[in-house]
Amino acid sequence: MIEDLAALSGLTVEFLTIGFIVFLRVGGTMALLPALGEQSVPARVRLFLALGFTAIVAPSMANTISLNQLQNSLGHLVWTEPVIGLGFGIVLRLMIMVLQMAGSIAAQATSLAQIFGAAGTDPQPAIGHVLMISGLALAVMAGLHVRVAEGLIMSYEVFPVGTRPEADAYSEWGISRVAQAFSFAFTLAAPFVIVSLLYNVALGVINRAMPQLMVAFVGAPAITAGGLILLLLTTPILLPIWKSAFEATLHDPFGGW
Repeated sequence: MIEDLAALSGLTVEFLTIGFIVFLRVGGTMALLPALGEQSVPARVRLFLALGFTAIVAPSMANTISLNQLQNSLGHLVWTEPVIGLGFGIVLRLMIMVLQMAGSIAAQATSLAQIFGAAGTDPQPAIGHVLMISGLALAVMAGLHVRVAEGLIMSYEVFPVGTRPEADAYSEWGISRVAQAFSFAFTLAAPFVIVSLLYNVALGVINRAMPQLMVAFVGAPAITAGGLILLLLTTPILLPIWKSAFEATLHDPFGGW
C-alpha cells in the first residue's frame, strides 16, 4: 500500500508540475482574451476560467511533456510560456480591435465621433462600441471557448514546451498581424469613408454655387442621419464578414509564422 501511495504521490507531483507549466501559457492568453478576459470581467472569474482551460489543455499535453525536462528548465519556462500565451491572446485581441478601429474611422467620417459618449472601459465612439459588443456576442455564440482550447492545444505544435520564440521572427509575425488588422479595419469602414467623401464633395459644389447658403448648418443633420442609416444597413453585412475572418484566425492563429 505504501508503494502505491508513493507512486500516486509521484503522479500527483508530475500532474501539478505539468498543470503549472500549462497555466503559464493559458494565463498569458487570458490576459488579452476577448470576451472571457475583458477588464469588466471580475478577476476571480478570469482566474477560474484560466484554471478551467488549464484542466482542459493539460491532459492532452501529459504525454508530450517530460517531467525531468520541466525540472531542469523551469526558470526558462517561467518567461517563455507567458510570452507565447500573450502572442496568442494578442492575435485574438487584434480581431476585436479591428471593430473598434473600423467604428472610429466610420464615426470620424460621419461626424458621429462624440455622439452618445463612450460606454466601455476605454473611450471610444458609440459606433465602435456597438460593433465591438456585437462582435463579442457573435464570437461567444460561435463557440469561442472551444476554439480557444483548440488553439491552445495547437500552440504546442508550433511552440513546444521549452521552445524560445526567436525575436526577429516573433516581431515580424506581430507586425504583419497588426498591418492586417489595420487593413481589415479600413476595409470594413470603407462604405462610411466613401459616403463621407461624396457628401463633402457635394457640399463643396453646393457652397460654390450658393455662397450665401450656410451649408454647414444644412448638411450637418444630413450627414448624421446618413451615418446612422448607413450603420443600420451595413452592420448585418459587415459583422458576418468579420465573423468569418475571426473564425479563420481561430483555426490558424499562428499563420504566417
